[in-house]
Amino acid sequence: MNKQKWMHRGIALALSVAVTTGIMAPPVAEANTERIIGAVIGGAVAANEMNKQIKYYNTTEEGRQALFAELQEKYGVYYRWDLNSQLDRIFTNLTAAIGSMDASIYDRPYNYFINREDSFNAFCTLGHNMSVNVGLYSYLTNEDEIAVVLAHEMGHGQKDHPAKGMKRSLGPAVLASATGTVLGAIAANIWNGQGLTKPMEWEADNLAFEYITRSPYNPGATAAVWQRVIDLSGNNAASAFDIMSGAADHPSNAARRDNYAKKLTEMSGGKVTVEDGVVYVNKKKLLTPAAAGGMSSAERSYFVMGNLAAAYKNGHAASAAYADGQTVMLGAQPIISCTSNDAAPSEIVSLLNQIK
Repeated sequence: MNKQKWMHRGIALALSVAVTTGIMAPPVAEANTERIIGAVIGGAVAANEMNKQIKYYNTTEEGRQALFAELQEKYGVYYRWDLNSQLDRIFTNLTAAIGSMDASIYDRPYNYFINREDSFNAFCTLGHNMSVNVGLYSYLTNEDEIAVVLAHEMGHGQKDHPAKGMKRSLGPAVLASATGTVLGAIAANIWNGQGLTKPMEWEADNLAFEYITRSPYNPGATAAVWQRVIDLSGNNAASAFDIMSGAADHPSNAARRDNYAKKLTEMSGGKVTVEDGVVYVNKKKLLTPAAAGGMSSAERSYFVMGNLAAAYKNGHAASAAYADGQTVMLGAQPIISCTSNDAAPSEIVSLLNQIK
């Protein structure tokens, strides 16, 4: 039942009580009726004010910029040339990727900045205003994985999840209140992602995959970043890592990784899978990447999987594999740059040509 119908029903019920009790009703009952009517009307007014303020911050340029300034003041602005340059590059790449399937992104270009919070998080709030905690860079150094985090948040933004979540979170309290504290309630909730649901999280995850596959980034980073989170903090969905969450019922780390791995297999036409850090092609073992560059073997396996999936999707798998120095190539697609602890490029090339 929508809020308008609920308000009408509540007023009708209150008036019905007043009529049926008639002149014999005690004074206390009349006072209660007045309070019921006042609360219903007051709550409706408050809900209308809430919707107006959310719309202001979410859709008007004046409101978007006002909120952006509030966010910067609340969290502080962190500036480091290399990180800010990388952030500009990621947003340029992702905006183009999203624009290829959803031109509405150009109506509200994203505002973004790095804040001074030292926890591992990034968030998108009303008006396509986004921020990345500087603490995220203590855990993620790979641009492809950082792009996945931001693509997820942009998925929330493109589907207006911040506004929907805020209404869901604040709505019941505002409807029950006639105190006129709507602006305070919005200010208290506008930054913390309250009201996001598990379906919203899944939708943002799935959109992130679409965005990444339309960008220059390795699609395997979608699964790799969750493997990294698991390596660092385990599969506990309630861990200290708040990355890409905001909802108490958000999916587990392993569920998100496996969802992306399934998508990568589908992208390859069913050719490529990963199990326990081992990369398979046509159900035959190709390689187990060594841990390298701060990545575990399992995390690195998803990058190899992403490269292979891209090769099959883009037709490069029809060409022969070959070695270009330490890099295994499949057509024009790099597959893996081998370290001294990996199998020799020539060995991987020979096997790949046999099983692909």
